[in-house]
Amino acid sequence: MKNLLAVVVMSTLEMSESAIAAECSARSGAQTVPLLELYTSEGCSSCPPADKWLSGLKHDSKQVIPLAFHVDYWDYIGWKDRFAKAEYSERQRKTAAFAGSGYVYTPQFVFNGRDFKGWDNSRLNQRIEATQKLASRANLSLGAVTQANGEITLKASAQAVKPADAKNADVFVAIYENKLSSQVNAGENSGRELKHDHVVREFFGAYQMNSQINNQNEFSKNFTLSPKWKNRGYKFENLGAVIFVQNSQTGEILQSLALKLCNS
Repeated sequence: MKNLLAVVVMSTLEMSESAIAAECSARSGAQTVPLLELYTSEGCSSCPPADKWLSGLKHDSKQVIPLAFHVDYWDYIGWKDRFAKAEYSERQRKTAAFAGSGYVYTPQFVFNGRDFKGWDNSRLNQRIEATQKLASRANLSLGAVTQANGEITLKASAQAVKPADAKNADVFVAIYENKLSSQVNAGENSGRELKHDHVVREFFGAYQMNSQINNQNEFSKNFTLSPKWKNRGYKFENLGAVIFVQNSQTGEILQSLALKLCNS
């Protein structure tokens, strides 16, 4: 009878724990997965078609990983983009500097650190196929534990395949959200409802891989996102995380990995 009671109690505890937490993980493979960045703004009248194209991509995260960075330098026109951050505008300026350009523009697509003009599905597929023939230069992993109270613990790690690549390797982690919309009431898009996917909500980095202890050419860090996320309207089913490694001297993306967050 005591043994039966112990089994019942243990089963109840296990069920209770599984009911309040969910865990998921992902690891990169042998081929390079490219990163596709969009720099956009709700204050830019030419941006909605680019947002729509990004949302309509049918590729999975093993083919290409999309991220939409909303920049803030169009806010002065009359509409403040609630997804925009100054740090995203600064990232775009650094991307332009890698290419020797002194200006930025929207909408701009950047494929693996390089400007991607004339975006269409055919050209994108060609770029993806060429990139997937390249061996991975970094091993990446992501793990996430989501709690019912809204807390998220994200475990991220990266290791350079070759020590030489670790020397100038910067590691970034992004939290993105899908199925977002805004009713714009001012500026160039006044009167329009704009819809967005793959929107970067939080961005962490750069973390230098070669600065880690024991000279292991590795990066490892846990991120804890507080329960206020849930209070701000974030929905786990629409959230995901991305880790990528970028050469700090050239802007080249060495490898990227995406993980859709699990719902507790």
